[in-house]
Amino acid sequence: MTHTGDSAGAASRLEQRWALFHRWGPYVLLGTGTVLAAVTAPLLGMTRGEIYASGALVVAAVVLQLWWGRASRGRPQPSRTSTVYFTLRMAISFALTWMNPLFAFQAAINYFDIGRLLPKKYVIPGLLAAAVTVAGSQSGGLPPRDGTGWMIFGGVLTVNIALLLVFSHIAGLEEARASTQAETIAELERTNTALQQALDENAALHAQLLVQAREAGVADERRRLAAEIHDTLAQGLTGIIAQPQVVAGTADPGRAREHLDRATALARHSLGEARRSVHNLSPAALADDDLPQALEKTVTEWEERTGVPARYTTTGTVEPLHDEVAATLLRIAQEALANTARHADATRVGVTLSYMGDTVALDVRDDGRGFDPRVRPARTGTGGFGLDGMRARAERIAGTLGVESEPGLGTAVSARVPLVRHD
Repeated sequence: MTHTGDSAGAASRLEQRWALFHRWGPYVLLGTGTVLAAVTAPLLGMTRGEIYASGALVVAAVVLQLWWGRASRGRPQPSRTSTVYFTLRMAISFALTWMNPLFAFQAAINYFDIGRLLPKKYVIPGLLAAAVTVAGSQSGGLPPRDGTGWMIFGGVLTVNIALLLVFSHIAGLEEARASTQAETIAELERTNTALQQALDENAALHAQLLVQAREAGVADERRRLAAEIHDTLAQGLTGIIAQPQVVAGTADPGRAREHLDRATALARHSLGEARRSVHNLSPAALADDDLPQALEKTVTEWEERTGVPARYTTTGTVEPLHDEVAATLLRIAQEALANTARHADATRVGVTLSYMGDTVALDVRDDGRGFDPRVRPARTGTGGFGLDGMRARAERIAGTLGVESEPGLGTAVSARVPLVRHD
């Protein structure tokens, strides 16, 4: 984008310089020719009539130029008015050069702006007229005085015409290159504009997706709490209520004490489950640690709580993840470990976090009793709320969740999500 801006700026500066030349160049060249003609008039034998006539033509040239300075405003393209202006200027240049060859300085201006003044079909005749005028000056003045003069004039004219053809060809190539460059710059600007619009739209969509993910996370937490209450707290409270009923119906003190102890244990367990559910409303583990550290602590705490050996592994190059991605993977790991503790009856558990280019993978494996993933379990049975919740979490950040399991052969839960780096 910087290169495009520099090219456009350079082209603009060049156009400004050419505009200054086209505005003031005719005056400068006319003045130069007039001074030289006045100095050399006695040497070249100009008559009094020629001197007066050339003075009148110089005044006419100045008036014509002043008129064109006003008439040319708002006329960037060749027109009938510009053709008339060029024809009159060319006629004045030829007449002045006829009287004094040094007036050819004024005729030279016709080489530079002919493309701006004449339609393409008149450019070659206009260049030939200018070449005849300049060649007459270079060969000693018009008309040639003898045969040798005509030969010199013809040779000089041929050289001028050849140079004009070469320069015209080069100018045509340069014009084509400039046109192509202008089209390329315009196309680049359009492409850059479209790219910037796409980036802005992508950023807006990304922000919208994050907002939707947060809102969906609230619904996920509500469903998770509903599952926790149903699967743990509600069952625990049911068990607690049943124990006093047994105590009320028995006269055996030992049995009554046993059921009271059981009720106390169930109450403590339910209290622990309630605290765990409330604690998991937000990923506090990510407040001070990155995702690998938080997962390692989660696995260690789970191992201490359940007594089941658990191992955590990180593979690949660790990168800082976006908060939503890290929170989603931590929640999935917590859900998978909770399901393992409740249902798997496992003797070993492995958790692996893998950084794989543009993807982050989380795998939770156990050697428990397993189940048949093709058979949808009851809402409070194996998999219940947990698998649906984990799958919904992964899908909301454009990820996937797969489950591989067979009865008696354990379970593997694998989540794959895009690697979105922390801003």
